[in-house]
Amino acid sequence: MIHNRSIEPGSPGSADVRQWTAPTRTRASAEGAGMSEVIITLDGHDEELAVFGSRDQYLRQIRDGLGVKVLARHGEVRVEGDRERVEQAKGVFEELRNRHRARRAVTAADVSGLIEGALRSQDHDRPDPLEIREGSRVVRPRTDGQARYLKALNEQELVFCIGPAGTGKTYLAVAVAVAALRRGKIKKIVLCRPAVEAGEKLGFLPGDLEAKINPYLRPLLDALHDLMDYDQIRRYTENDLIEIAPLAFMRGRTLNDAVIILDEGQNATVPQMKMFLTRMGQNARIVVTGDVTQVDLPPETTNGLADATERLREVPGVGIVYLDKSDIVRHPLVQAIVNAYEGTDPVRESPPMPFPPAAESAGPGRGRGAADGPTASG
Repeated sequence: MIHNRSIEPGSPGSADVRQWTAPTRTRASAEGAGMSEVIITLDGHDEELAVFGSRDQYLRQIRDGLGVKVLARHGEVRVEGDRERVEQAKGVFEELRNRHRARRAVTAADVSGLIEGALRSQDHDRPDPLEIREGSRVVRPRTDGQARYLKALNEQELVFCIGPAGTGKTYLAVAVAVAALRRGKIKKIVLCRPAVEAGEKLGFLPGDLEAKINPYLRPLLDALHDLMDYDQIRRYTENDLIEIAPLAFMRGRTLNDAVIILDEGQNATVPQMKMFLTRMGQNARIVVTGDVTQVDLPPETTNGLADATERLREVPGVGIVYLDKSDIVRHPLVQAIVNAYEGTDPVRESPPMPFPPAAESAGPGRGRGAADGPTASG
């Protein structure tokens, strides 16, 4: 038996035990789309085990794959979240129950297939294929350059994206990776970055290894936090679904069924870039992002990102996307800052301080500034 109950934001009925508040940054709630709740009653312990999976494995798959809240208690499954996603979850639960009643075995692969099928049917109804939906959040390209980048991410197995700060290079790559993970297309996201200081020598850093490398990897976490809740990120990292590591830790690994993202690729050397690109295993995709105008390597060291794009330009399956200042979507001042630094040499010394215009002479002993009274030293 399935009970449906719609919870509109701010409605009086949302104040009981079923209360659920959508994250404040979700776009659907801002546009007035209501939340939905479904309660599914199961028949007996055997059906619960078939639907829940061992140690609630299937519940976690549905929760993470569809971005809904799932509560199981006393033979009931309660699903809460975005109305469209709740309907998809209900369909997955119904199919699992039907399979159990038909005495068909259910596996984790079956659950992943059902989730992917539900999301694929949603994709067919989308007017714009260049969209990424995460729960009620929609990520769309905001410029023509970002649209080309997102198209390359969907079609190519290896993508290089080069552009100035604020063009969404890392954000869009992480968004595509998170969507692929939740749909069961991949099993893992690997985010890495060269551990290079931006023109500074920080010296010894206190703490264990994780504490030492965390400052270098923080920008990748910022992108994740904008797309996922903190608890989800913690669960995914604890279960090794998301890994964040320095570039140096990639040597000797083969990564299958994964999206691997290298941020700040311009700070990788040529040997490091070759090492990183050859980590690609079966059903893996690699994305390399960077800004070749902000290289922190020693002047005599060749930039691995620029070198790789030249070497691999004609290789099938490789996409190279260049973004420019017109694609900047960060604070409006960022575009002005990029413009100011473009094509000019750095100023080597401070410009002379401008003096105020000299006053007209008003008599003996009255020179520059005398008409204004005492000097600063007086």
